[in-house]
Amino acid sequence: RATSNHKVKETVALELSYVNSNLQLLKEELEELNSSMDVYQNDSESISVPMIPLGLKETKELDLLVPLKDFISEHYGEESVLFEKEIKEFMELRQAMRTPSRNEAGLELLMEYYNQLYFLDSRFFPPTRTLGVFFHWYDSLTGVPSHQRALAFEKGSVLFNLGALHTQIGARQDRASLPGLNQAIDAFQKAAGAFNYLKENFSNAPSLDMSAASLTMLVRLMVAQVQECVFEKMTLLRAQNDFLARLQLAQEAARVEDVYSLVHQTMSQPHVKDYVPFSWTTMVQVKSEHFKALSHYFAAIALCDCSAPSDAELLEQERAFLQFHVTMPEGPSLRVLLQDPEERRKLGKAHLKKAIMKHEEAMRIHGLCKILRKMDILQEVLSFAHKRSLSKYSEIDHEEDFFETGEAPDIHPKTHQKPEIKSPNFSQVKVTDLFHRLGPLSVFSAKNKWYPARRVHLMRGENGFGFTLRGDSPVLIAGVIPGGCAAEAGLKEGDYIISVNGKDCKWSKHAEVVQLLKSTGKEGVDIGVITLQGSECPKTVDRKAAVMSSGSGMLKSNKENSRKSLMNSKSASTLLVWSKKSKRSKKSTYSGVPFTAVGDNEAMY
Repeated sequence: RATSNHKVKETVALELSYVNSNLQLLKEELEELNSSMDVYQNDSESISVPMIPLGLKETKELDLLVPLKDFISEHYGEESVLFEKEIKEFMELRQAMRTPSRNEAGLELLMEYYNQLYFLDSRFFPPTRTLGVFFHWYDSLTGVPSHQRALAFEKGSVLFNLGALHTQIGARQDRASLPGLNQAIDAFQKAAGAFNYLKENFSNAPSLDMSAASLTMLVRLMVAQVQECVFEKMTLLRAQNDFLARLQLAQEAARVEDVYSLVHQTMSQPHVKDYVPFSWTTMVQVKSEHFKALSHYFAAIALCDCSAPSDAELLEQERAFLQFHVTMPEGPSLRVLLQDPEERRKLGKAHLKKAIMKHEEAMRIHGLCKILRKMDILQEVLSFAHKRSLSKYSEIDHEEDFFETGEAPDIHPKTHQKPEIKSPNFSQVKVTDLFHRLGPLSVFSAKNKWYPARRVHLMRGENGFGFTLRGDSPVLIAGVIPGGCAAEAGLKEGDYIISVNGKDCKWSKHAEVVQLLKSTGKEGVDIGVITLQGSECPKTVDRKAAVMSSGSGMLKSNKENSRKSLMNSKSASTLLVWSKKSKRSKKSTYSGVPFTAVGDNEAMY
């Protein structure tokens, strides 16, 4: 539209085509970097099929010093400079979280930061406004940047990295040994759990790697990799010269093929197809064909290498063989098949023929992907399995065989160890609220608003101060006697005591506040109080006061309660609106309480 000059238009179109081709090349290079599978594989000399790990999402540095200081001054009315140490400590934790080590310490670091975000959310992110800070994260596979103001995007991205780190740890295990296999199984199950938790509890993700379709694919991929490890574990544990053990191996391999086929279907869906790296899709398809070939190979070995069963073994082998094929093979009855070596050889030969076809298909698909062609170890595994099947076929093939080799039926998939999706255990890493000096979260949180703190001077009368106290951390004024000292000084029902004679009492227990009040002399006592906005209405008075230990008037430390609530919470959330379910449903009401009849959980002073 900018010009009608055709020459200029042609020049611009030509230059744009150069830019587009360069961008395409850059995209391909980036895909190759981000989807690299060989980076995180183990260094063992043993040959095992490579696993698919995920790269971590990267994030920009974030300076929270000014926004948090401003919020502390404005919302909490505190001297924000006194909290610089806590803010810097949080920022250092975030900086460390960007590059976690690929071991248990790295996982703990991510979990510690994720748990700390709960406190940050409660302290500094009110439901009605944002801090004005953007959280920038890059897509794990494409590197495309995304940003949101919602803290939930930060939480979701950290949770994604927790899952990704588990995949890298799983891929690095030496799967030639039993301990290595068990660790790989555990790591991939935990990765599946992290991605599944993310899918169920977060939504509206701005980046494709955290979309529901991508996370479903990742959960299924991790489950398939667990199933592959289970098969490898069986090859280590079972005596392979036993007929039944070989049938089990064949069914285990068929199960691996089954789950990888499901992953390939998921990767071929419209929302995922153009996003998932071609090398991943190809690898999954190669594994599907490879394990189908192995299932037929082990079936053939069971039939050809094991001798005919004795009368005592026949019944057990018949029972196992009845559930072995998806459809029963054509030919003689099952009993004749198992007892006749020639019939066993015929069926074994049919299974080997199918195994060789599937090996060749796996090698053909493998050759289509430039990235996989560079992976020598995968080429070696496929080639070894193919040659082994060919060698066995030559061994059992007789020159005088005039029968046409039939079509071997597919093997019924079955596993002795179903993969378990292990959700993240947030209580595994204990954290303390960095900003606990602001006061207990039940009162001093971003969602609560209160009137400016008041300092009241109280003199003890003949009947005491004239109020009832309840709870702790902070202690609540549950009732004020009309005409008493407290009422005349301006104290009101629903006020929280935050200081006594200048001593901070936000975290003080009931007994500690009472002791401070009792130790005052004739000169009286200075009490600092705050009133929550809306607490004048009985229905909205602090809910915490209702959760009391019977008869003692004491509450557990709210810091501990809030930590436990965090660790056990599985409340739903969205990436646009992060909300936690209410930790307490009971509400205390104070209207109509006769001050002469003090309740069990209250004490009059």
